[in-house]
Amino acid sequence: PQSFTFIINEEEKCKATTPFLVLLISTTAAELGHRDAIRRSWGKDGAVPGADVVRLFMLGIQAGAAQQDVLLRESKQYHDIIQQDFLDTYNNLTLKTLMGMTWVASYCNGTRFAMKTDSDVFVNTVYLIEKLLRPLPPTTHNYFTGHLMKGNSPIRNKNSKWYVSEEEFPGNNYHPFCSGTGYIFSGDLAAKIVNASLMIKYIHLEDVYVGFCLNAKGVEIVPSPYSLFNLYKVPFSPCMYNRIITSHHIQPHEHVFYWDTLQEKKHM
Repeated sequence: PQSFTFIINEEEKCKATTPFLVLLISTTAAELGHRDAIRRSWGKDGAVPGADVVRLFMLGIQAGAAQQDVLLRESKQYHDIIQQDFLDTYNNLTLKTLMGMTWVASYCNGTRFAMKTDSDVFVNTVYLIEKLLRPLPPTTHNYFTGHLMKGNSPIRNKNSKWYVSEEEFPGNNYHPFCSGTGYIFSGDLAAKIVNASLMIKYIHLEDVYVGFCLNAKGVEIVPSPYSLFNLYKVPFSPCMYNRIITSHHIQPHEHVFYWDTLQEKKHM
C-alpha cells in the first residue's frame, strides 16, 4: 500500500506519559454521535482507574470541505482524532488500520498494548484491562488476540460484503486473523505490522490483511475464549456485560446506557 500523510495528528499524546493502552477506533465523519457516546462511556478519560488509556478515532477524508471544517473543530475540542489523506471508503479500511499502526509505531511505541475496534462496538475496557491485560507479564511482546478466525477462505460471491476477487487475492486460504470488531496487540507489534505491510499486497479486508502481516513476522495469535469477543450484539444485562470485552452493532445511546449501568452494578 502507498503511504499517506496525516492531515490531523496528535503527535504529543504520549509525550508526557506512556499509556497502558491505546484505543484505535475506526469511524467516519458522520458518526459523531458514536464518538460522543464513546467519549462519555467506555472510552472516557479515567474509565479504568489507575490505567492510562489514550483514545483515538481514525478517519480518512471525504469529498466536501464542509465536513472537514466540522471535523477540525471537533479535533480542536477533544484532541482524539487522527486522519490521513486517503478516501474514507469501505475498500480503504486497511489503510485506516495501517494509519493507526503507523501512529502507534511513530508517536507512542512505548505503549504496553493497543486495541483496534469500531465505533459501533461496545468495549468493556474495565474487563479488558483488569482481567485480560494487567495479569500479563510486563515484558509481553508479540502478543495478539481477539476473536480468532482460522481456516477461512476468500468469499467469491460478488453479493457478499466480504467478496474478494481472484485478482485481489488469488489464494484459497487466509492466514489466521482476528475479527476487526476488536483485536488487541502488544505495542511492539505496531511497527512490525507496518513493516510487513511494505511487502504484502493490499487486501481491503483489514482484519485479514493484518493476519497476513502477523504471519509474515512469525507472530502466532493467542486464542482467547470466544465468549469474550462477540461479533454480534449480546443482549444487554449487567451480568453478561460484566464478563465480555466486545459486543457489536451498538447504537450511540447504548454505549452510554450500558456503561453507566455497568458502573452502578459492578459487582453482579
